[in-house]
Amino acid sequence: MTFGPAFTEEGTLFRLWAPLHESVSLKIEGDEPRLMQAAEDGWHWCTVTDARPGTRYRFLLPDGREVPDPASRFQPQDVHGPSEVVDLSSYRWETGGWTGRPWEEIVIYELHIGCFTPEGTFKAAIERLDHLRSLGVTALQIMPLGEFPGRYGWGYDGVLPYAPDASYGRPEDFMALVDAAHERGICVFLDVVYNHFGPDGNHIPAYAPLFTDHHKTPWGHGVNYDGDGSQMIREFIIENAIYWITEFRLDGFRFDAVHAIKDDSSEHLLHALAHRVRAAAGNRHVHLIVENEENDSDLLQRDENGEARLFTAQWNDDVHHVLHIAATGETFGYYADYAGDAGNLGRALAEGFVFQGEHMPYRGGSRGKKSGHLPPTAFVSFIQNHDQIGNRALGDRIMASSPADAVRAVTSIYLLAPEIPMLFMGEEWGAEEPFPFFCDFDEDLNAMVRKGRREELSRLPGFDADDLLDPTAPSTFTAAKLDWSKLASSRTLDFYRTLLELRRRKIIPFLKGAGSAVHRSAGSAIAVDWTLAGNRRLHLRANLGNEAAVLSEEQDEGETIFRLGHRDSDGLAPWTVIWSMSEA
Repeated sequence: MTFGPAFTEEGTLFRLWAPLHESVSLKIEGDEPRLMQAAEDGWHWCTVTDARPGTRYRFLLPDGREVPDPASRFQPQDVHGPSEVVDLSSYRWETGGWTGRPWEEIVIYELHIGCFTPEGTFKAAIERLDHLRSLGVTALQIMPLGEFPGRYGWGYDGVLPYAPDASYGRPEDFMALVDAAHERGICVFLDVVYNHFGPDGNHIPAYAPLFTDHHKTPWGHGVNYDGDGSQMIREFIIENAIYWITEFRLDGFRFDAVHAIKDDSSEHLLHALAHRVRAAAGNRHVHLIVENEENDSDLLQRDENGEARLFTAQWNDDVHHVLHIAATGETFGYYADYAGDAGNLGRALAEGFVFQGEHMPYRGGSRGKKSGHLPPTAFVSFIQNHDQIGNRALGDRIMASSPADAVRAVTSIYLLAPEIPMLFMGEEWGAEEPFPFFCDFDEDLNAMVRKGRREELSRLPGFDADDLLDPTAPSTFTAAKLDWSKLASSRTLDFYRTLLELRRRKIIPFLKGAGSAVHRSAGSAIAVDWTLAGNRRLHLRANLGNEAAVLSEEQDEGETIFRLGHRDSDGLAPWTVIWSMSEA
């Protein structure tokens, strides 16, 4: 690794890329500052013979400002405190032979470490892994961990991307969580944020050209991936991804809002990052997932063997939107562009994106590219995630207010469809705890966040800003913690287990090499037929409405593998979902 402390025969090497300053000093707690040796390329370094794991240090800039290591491995006193030297090689892995799981086997479970358990720690999360294994989950997707300011937060305001947030435990504790997950056959993906840095605790611009005014993002100036000094900024980010893959043995990433990563270089940062991460992983299965508002299917292209050239899959918001409309009846805001046509659901399930270059009124422009040529496994489907819940004024889940039969119907669609399913923590037992946005800055920034959230949500019809929870209040964070005592009395858990076991036996074996799909609709009813591997055809017949609906020209659909509701001479009854399998 180019960044962060390194152990040598002479001692511990400290280094900082600070091209904006001719001199930088190292300040180890309890010692006088030491002037670091400066090189022409902007690096400053020094080796300390008696520095060891546990040593705490900062860098001292010429103006007297003390800053943490941007590649700090641990920040025991938050973003403005000293960095701590950590020897990650001292951890003894129990799962040295782990090589991951094929993508087709993946069932994702998104979680926030701070809210997943009452304790909100890596260690406490380990105690819940057996539950996830018995449920049928094969991958955790953990919301961002990079050190962020304050006692709690979603993680998207991180400023020190190499340091797991200290509120969750030490780096070794995170390693233990990954190790324990691998022991149970569960992959671990990390949500990473490379499109911006948080507003509090980001000291890098004081000594390096982190930002550029050549690009604008929703958070201000873009990260400097293509201007003067960008080569080292790019390396800082790419090595961060490699660090998580190699040191923590993660199985992949979810990349936040890649459409906001602006780069006019000959090789876009995303391309370079994907190639190098896959090379660093060697023969291990590593899966790279993007969140992409632009629905750019070029990032999901496959090679002649059907393998991902760059990114494995994308979060498919389009599937979420059409299923959400069906279950809730909500058609405000961006939902309006998906409402009124059951064919949109058929298209999302069969082809991936609903908008594939068409005009989208809510955006005021075209959106997306053709996606029907991609396999269904190029898309991750869900009925909830942190964004879709948290961007509601009260952070309420779909289970909290939607009819039970509607929720069961959309659940049975997304968990058995050939796209890769993703649950949001607690969903499997019908958890109704909200998941509103929360953060913990200083009072000035807190006031700005409160004002900004109110203005943002007030622009969405149906999201009453007058009812908005205070995102900075400790009670907002506490309310989002799962109540595991409700698990035992859940009527939903067995339903999820049944569906995921059915997926494991009947769907997953035929996903590798899955091909094209066709769809049609009539009223609130849809029919989708997929060509899978092994000369199999998968059929969905569903009516996501309150009235019976007829699908004409029905043919023999083979063996029924799942049925919710019924079909008779009047057609498909309300909230009916029928899955069947046949030979092509």
